[in-house]
Amino acid sequence: PQTNGVRAILVKDNKILLVKHSYSDSWFLPGGGMKKGETFHQAIKRELFEELGISVENLKLHGIYNNFQEGKIDHIFVFSSGTFSTPTKSDAEIEKFEFFDFENLPEKISPGTKRRIDEFLQQKESFCGDW
Repeated sequence: PQTNGVRAILVKDNKILLVKHSYSDSWFLPGGGMKKGETFHQAIKRELFEELGISVENLKLHGIYNNFQEGKIDHIFVFSSGTFSTPTKSDAEIEKFEFFDFENLPEKISPGTKRRIDEFLQQKESFCGDW
């Protein structure tokens, strides 16, 4: 199967927002899957609002990635923004969310998330590659 997903690098006061899903021990960038007929911008805005109650503006494309693990083809579009509302909730999929200092990221962070954060800190933009 082939899927398209969206993730967001959301940074305020030099802290990044990460989420911990109810089905995983690792921390991730917030986001999720696209629905049929959605644009990438519509998908990330919907996911952030549904899962965390966040409204986001000034989205910039950070990069496009391919994930061929688990026998599937997954395309992940990552956006960044520093203009967003404060998270107000979490849904059943999100166990918890937290803002982390870049110098004090959680120990259990997904490898793909860690690579995206490193790229962001190195100011790499519009990057294409493997998740």
